[in-house]
Amino acid sequence: MALPVAPRRIAMISVHGCPMDQLGSREVGGMQVYVREAARALGRLGIDVDVFTRKTSPHLARVVSMDERARVIHLDAGPPRRTEKNHVVQYLPAFIENLDRFATREGTRYDIVHSHYWLSGWVGDRLADLWGVPHVTTFHTLGRIKNRANTADGHWSGALETDRRNEIERRVARRSRAIVVSTGHEREALTDFFGGRREAIHVIAPGADLSLFAPRPRDEARAEFGIAGEAIAFAGRIDPIKGIDLLLETLALLRARPSLRLYLAGGTPGSAMPDDADEAHLRDLARELRIDDRVVWLGAQTQDRLAALFSAADCVVVPSRHESFGLVALEAMACGAVVIASRVGGLPAIVRDGESGILVPWRTAEAFATHVSAVLDDPAYATALRRGAIAAAAGFSWDQTARGLCNLYNTLVGSAIACGGG
Repeated sequence: MALPVAPRRIAMISVHGCPMDQLGSREVGGMQVYVREAARALGRLGIDVDVFTRKTSPHLARVVSMDERARVIHLDAGPPRRTEKNHVVQYLPAFIENLDRFATREGTRYDIVHSHYWLSGWVGDRLADLWGVPHVTTFHTLGRIKNRANTADGHWSGALETDRRNEIERRVARRSRAIVVSTGHEREALTDFFGGRREAIHVIAPGADLSLFAPRPRDEARAEFGIAGEAIAFAGRIDPIKGIDLLLETLALLRARPSLRLYLAGGTPGSAMPDDADEAHLRDLARELRIDDRVVWLGAQTQDRLAALFSAADCVVVPSRHESFGLVALEAMACGAVVIASRVGGLPAIVRDGESGILVPWRTAEAFATHVSAVLDDPAYATALRRGAIAAAAGFSWDQTARGLCNLYNTLVGSAIACGGG
């Protein structure tokens, strides 16, 4: 009888999110970081990973190397431009056809299909049937959870996710061989929404690049952003679920601190007019609250610049309506930042209230303002939280994530080959 063979080539599907895209735009965030870093870390374990994504510009190369064993393949599927995710559905059959054609032309056989997000889940489900291999899926966020979060408090909430998305997620959850989630909270949510199959849901935490996200000399970091007074930082996509409106209201309540500024990384720089309706709404809100002169719109930032910003800020606020995990919070903690976050979703799995950061149970501007003031007014308290944050973040790495994924892949193909130590 043939011995089981460990998976040696993974097809990762990330239809609407290229892992090489600039972070901070409307559709580019933690999921792209996850796909990129997990692929690279799996490569370090000797597994070849091809990440398939939709070509969004005619100038993109077909194949781009991310690392020795990890590459991105841009596939033709619809016009080569950025397209709203709900419109991408019509191009998914072409995506599958061109992906299968690429694999055939290269003579490549994939051992596992691992999809990311609901669009990719639709693709992964069909590819797994076509190739006769296991399908692993990671939703990153569920439409039903996002809808519930965005309609919970009567604030700016944006468009609701479609019934089509919810139905696709239900089908993918039912048919996938395995579902990877980031926290126990996410596993419970999946079980509640779709029922049963708890044994198919595997908790594997994401990581942080601890060589990049590490404390930097504070004076140098502050000088990089021209910070002279007190500073709050935010980093993330400009999306209603991120709760940026609440953060602006929080800043408005802190008028008694004239030197306090909010440094907002994501979206469009302050020198440019935003073409996104949600971002334009936030600019209008800042003017209505009379704090537009206290908000620094940095625009999308590189990971290196984010690490500097996290080191420079007095606190990093994560006021999200929901987070499946909260990668920005983890990266900020690794830099020694005081993270003040909503007690929602997976954030309590990262932030221990009063030890490695602050969790705010009530999503009100008054509650966030109280905690921001407490950090700014008590340097000893802030220092203790910074130390706790660094220690907590040290327990998360992408190599650890990759080992968890590799062990899962091995189980699915019947291999008992170890995935590395640690």
